[in-house]
Amino acid sequence: MAGQFSSCVEYGLAISKRILYGKESVPAPPAMSRSSSHSSQSRPSPEQGYLPESPMVYAAVSDPAIVDNPDIPSYQPYVYGRCEPPALIPLHMHGVALEVESYLETAFVTVTGNWRVHCISTGKSCDCRVAVPMGEQGSLLGVEVDVTGSSYRSQLITTEGAPDSRKVAKEGYFLKRHIYTLKVPQVEGGSFISLKIRWSQKLLYHDGKFCLSVPFNFPAYVNPLGNKNTKGENISLSVNMGADAEVLCQITSHPLKVVRRHSGKLSLSYEAQVAAWSSADFSFSYIVKTKDVYGGVFLQSPTLRDFDDREMFCFYLIPGNSHTWKVFKKEVIFIIDISGSMVGGPLENAKSAVLASLSNLNHEDTFNIIAFNGEVHLFSSSMELATNEALLKAKNWVTAELIADGGTNILLPLRQAMKLLAKTADAIPFIFLITDGAVEDEREICNMMKGYLTSEGSTCPRISTFGIGLYCNHYFLQMLAQIGRGYYDAAYNGESIDCRVQRLFTRASSVTLANITVDAFEHLDSLELFPSHMLDLSSGSPLIISGRYEGRFPPSIKVSGTLADMSNFATDLKVQRSKDFPLDRVLAKRHIDMLTAHAWLLGSKDLQEKVSKMSIQTGVPSEYTSMTLVRTDKGKKALELTRTQEVYIKVIQRTKSESCRQKDIILGSLGVGFGNLVATVENKAPESEEPKPSDVAEVLVKAASTCCCRVLDRICCMCFIRTCTHVNNQCAIVLTQLCAALCCCECLNCCFELFS
Repeated sequence: MAGQFSSCVEYGLAISKRILYGKESVPAPPAMSRSSSHSSQSRPSPEQGYLPESPMVYAAVSDPAIVDNPDIPSYQPYVYGRCEPPALIPLHMHGVALEVESYLETAFVTVTGNWRVHCISTGKSCDCRVAVPMGEQGSLLGVEVDVTGSSYRSQLITTEGAPDSRKVAKEGYFLKRHIYTLKVPQVEGGSFISLKIRWSQKLLYHDGKFCLSVPFNFPAYVNPLGNKNTKGENISLSVNMGADAEVLCQITSHPLKVVRRHSGKLSLSYEAQVAAWSSADFSFSYIVKTKDVYGGVFLQSPTLRDFDDREMFCFYLIPGNSHTWKVFKKEVIFIIDISGSMVGGPLENAKSAVLASLSNLNHEDTFNIIAFNGEVHLFSSSMELATNEALLKAKNWVTAELIADGGTNILLPLRQAMKLLAKTADAIPFIFLITDGAVEDEREICNMMKGYLTSEGSTCPRISTFGIGLYCNHYFLQMLAQIGRGYYDAAYNGESIDCRVQRLFTRASSVTLANITVDAFEHLDSLELFPSHMLDLSSGSPLIISGRYEGRFPPSIKVSGTLADMSNFATDLKVQRSKDFPLDRVLAKRHIDMLTAHAWLLGSKDLQEKVSKMSIQTGVPSEYTSMTLVRTDKGKKALELTRTQEVYIKVIQRTKSESCRQKDIILGSLGVGFGNLVATVENKAPESEEPKPSDVAEVLVKAASTCCCRVLDRICCMCFIRTCTHVNNQCAIVLTQLCAALCCCECLNCCFELFS
């Protein structure tokens, strides 16, 4: 799908050469992308060079004859044929504004822009396609579109209330898991499209810094032509950490100026008239100026719309800038999927990531590697010290022995890892599971691990999971990580496997504070935690525990734990009501994902309904909701109507009520699904993109149109006349009476409407 999209953009840029802009304006060379990730001296490949790296709008052109300058029509030679699939011409952008709100590790991004359909003749119209690339773990929250004559607003509905996907084409789908695209139908040439897009994404934490990167890299061919077109570019950023400490800006990609600075808060902005749009992603990093671990507790009462009347809380603990804390000794086991579907890039990248992660172990740490398909393959029968000799031996074994082949069995290697870590005493055991497939006994695995880990106490292994592609069950992996007090991550393309696995390893294994307890949790009347088990504090990641409760929090809480030198740690954290900290928005996606994993494990309809209600209430997509674009026609000048005209309009509106409902655009679900057992059994390579959802509907439409054509061929013109000559008198009388009765019924209906 991504390759086809990129090819359509390339062809659209070639078609746009037909457009004449006058003597003063010379269009930029369309063949090159201004992406910073490509060399300026070489032509980018279609799949890489023309995928959007910022919010973009394209004109979907099926008939090349309508491509022209709407302001200055020119003589265009007639073009024969049609574009299937439609060519995509990037529209000129006339203004853009970026607004980012950052809270703890979550950022809310809003992009507002104006695009003009500069490539379609006046009086003609075409569909427009919107592409929304999002940052780290991005989740689309809303879309607002204003065009001439109508506007569209996104809305979440339950999947039960959504139209049947077999009958209605879905006009939204993922090109890649971080790029979502949707259609705006029939926009006139020369008109403007005003677009407002909202999504949430995660901030990365590295070396005491929070880092944010937002797709904001616009290619040269979206710049309007001519000296009269001014380009206004606005960026605003607000940071709210909630801590009583100073927030310091470290690195920024654009020249931001400080607007306000308060304790734990920072506001910056940038506004300029530019000659060309931004050619780099918006990136920003900051630190909180403290010497030690810092944190706190936020409380928030339920909103008026909230279906859950319990209080909401968020407990957070952040490592800070201190590098003096010692890291716990580790016993690490990597479990790698080597089934047939991992052949090629996925397995090679996974092997590279595992070896790079093991090279960061200390010499007193121990490790092992378990490869699995239908069987289990061990690097060593016991845990090995992470010496240079052992690591070299592991590298040779991984290179020679790990060959993609066979099926997928996750339960066997997990049991083997538990046996190897059964005698852990003075270290924290870690298991890292890497897989691209789904298996039938996933619930059995979760229940088995839950019972085992509950009986082991504080020394039980921490299980972190990593999913590759769309065929594995990501909610099973999330649930397994929750049970194992570990972390979860995923990669949807082979290139990102290496860096993301290493980042997961650093995040999960750099434990500086373990066995954490919060005294206030024990005195509450009821408590629901997300995640359900308390995690360790790692130097590579903030610790955030949230949930719902009944009872009363004290003004401060005491947090206790164990340091790597086996000494005790304790600190007091302040409890405060969140005034300008939107706790419900910040925690929404976190709670929805974790509740979805629980709903999958338990097969609970009640939990599914709870997730659906929470999704619609907060505007965050889920597996049990679908997104639609609701169309609203803009008001026109009222006309004086006679009584007969009013009755006629009422009759027409009632008969067309079904067609009016079809004005809404069905985008479909924005989730990742629950895995694909069939694809796993067939050892299909992991997919990073989904098939276009409207394919089934298009087939049905084509089939229906073919059938209708055949019927019309049989009953029209001379064939119809010949058929009538063979009808006997009795049949003709019956048909005549039936038609007369139908006419009388319609007359009576019209009279009823007139005199009511």
